Amino acid sequence: MFRRIGRAFASRTLAAALTAALTGLTAAAHPAAAQYGISMHGDLALQPGDPLPYADPQAPQGGRMTFGVLGTFDNLNVMIPRGSFAPGLRDAIFGNLVYESLLERNASEPFSLYGFLASDVSVPPERDSVTFTIDPRAAFSDGHPITSEDVAFSLELLRDEGRPYMRSHYGKVETIETPDPRTVTFRFPNANDRELPLILGLMPILPAHATDRESFGRTTFTPPIGSGPYRLGTVNPGRDITYVKNPDYWGNDHALNQGRYNAHEIVFRFFRDETAMFEAFKAGNTDFQQEGDAARWTTGYDFPAARDGRVVRETIPLGIPRGMYAFVFNTRRAPFDDINVRRAMNHLFDFPWINANLFSGQLARTDSYFTASELASTGRPASDAERALLAPFPDAVAPAIMDGTWTPPVLDGSGRDRTAVREALRLFAEAGWRIDNGRLLNEDGAPFTFEIMVATRDDERIALAFQRLLRPVGITADIRYVDSTQYNARLLGFDFDMIRAYWPASLSPGNEQIHRWSVAAAAQEGSFNYAGATEPAADAMIDAMLAAQNRPAFVDAVRALDRVLLSGVYVIPLYHSPAQWVAYAARLAHPEQQSLYGFELETWWVQP
Repeated sequence: MFRRIGRAFASRTLAAALTAALTGLTAAAHPAAAQYGISMHGDLALQPGDPLPYADPQAPQGGRMTFGVLGTFDNLNVMIPRGSFAPGLRDAIFGNLVYESLLERNASEPFSLYGFLASDVSVPPERDSVTFTIDPRAAFSDGHPITSEDVAFSLELLRDEGRPYMRSHYGKVETIETPDPRTVTFRFPNANDRELPLILGLMPILPAHATDRESFGRTTFTPPIGSGPYRLGTVNPGRDITYVKNPDYWGNDHALNQGRYNAHEIVFRFFRDETAMFEAFKAGNTDFQQEGDAARWTTGYDFPAARDGRVVRETIPLGIPRGMYAFVFNTRRAPFDDINVRRAMNHLFDFPWINANLFSGQLARTDSYFTASELASTGRPASDAERALLAPFPDAVAPAIMDGTWTPPVLDGSGRDRTAVREALRLFAEAGWRIDNGRLLNEDGAPFTFEIMVATRDDERIALAFQRLLRPVGITADIRYVDSTQYNARLLGFDFDMIRAYWPASLSPGNEQIHRWSVAAAAQEGSFNYAGATEPAADAMIDAMLAAQNRPAFVDAVRALDRVLLSGVYVIPLYHSPAQWVAYAARLAHPEQQSLYGFELETWWVQP
């Protein structure tokens, strides 16, 4: 059931009374004082009026920054699961240049949000509703003030037409109340989701007066209207896109914006592969390079601009889990629907050999979905609380993973570890596969063949290395290189055997895990459950994580989820770098302090 209670009343007092009568809820039943922020667990780190700790309020304003981006784009609507959308509109890497939210995240805390488009937020102890008060300064780029009707419109539209995770999150709201132009309340008494008030605080806000509901689900090149600091400038599909600072931006004086969004123009240029993008950076045609190639980081920066100081190289530490970067099995398809096949494949991935030959030994092996944090289960036995959570699912976690002794298979680095091959063949035999005349065959005599789909040269290189490791046991791995548009289309429909994927992680994982690992997401087109995992224990651990009322209970639930996912063998874990490697034009600068997530590009500036 979904109810919408509007503001067609002359008196706010009358509206409040009628709202209480319709919903059966009163302020006395759910006392909640308005606050300037909200935290998932624990206290807020910032005081009202504080800038973000990783921004410099004295940063110079003006100039142009140019970034290189792989692939292309055919859509300026970042909210829908269609097409390849342009970067920057609403972006975890480059910032929210066009679309903003009611609350803003402080990336130096695990999960705390502060008033932004909304000046304050009210949440009862039960966390079954949330009320936002719109900042009277907040306005869209065309000058229209943001109202509670825009907020309600945004939730309804994104719930019905948005990306799958939006539909999942916002669909939990049962009632919307808009008693006046600056107040909106969402009620969700049956959600049992303590993170939902924060998720709603991060919802992008769209202009009801400038958004066509009927055409919203279609891709478009029409420049969108948002409330962010930039407007769309030139748009050349597949080539480049420019954002220009809005001089009338409502948030210029907001405390959380001090030292952010400093450039006058931001340009994105698109490249088909990493080599072309790196050559453009070397030539000075782009200003920033986040380096993911360890070998290139070690040996590839001996070029004139780097030698004479026009390019700066820097290693930036990280304070968050490294996430899971992996080859992903599509368990919806044979032969990867058999867990013994997936286990065998893991025994054939020689990480020390790949690390030495492709990455100059600079990378570390990933062994958890939350590697390098207290949330990782690897290396520690399950606590009593974890075991209690997992007790209803006795077969969901492997014994070695439960007691903390499991690691990914460790090979000798020769590229032909016979011990590992013998173990792989034993597991293949249990799954009905045998070697015959140099080929791995099933009981019907069909050969073991599959396709690794890639969209970048870096992914192709690691896939080719794995192909070489599989060949001696009679496995044929075909590498299929496709453009970004086709790649995204096939991802949406889970049309692949194996891909290389990355699931980022934070210190406060939450609702995004539903979209990645729930039983429902496995069948939901456009979800991030690429592996097709359908393990009820994962759903239960996610529920426990979302219901946790304190940090210790939360950590136990996340570690239990990690154990379930590792036991399902949905991936071949790959690797991670010890820190962020970045190179940039010397005319750019950034604050001395960085966030837990490393660099925050919206806090950088162009030197005068």
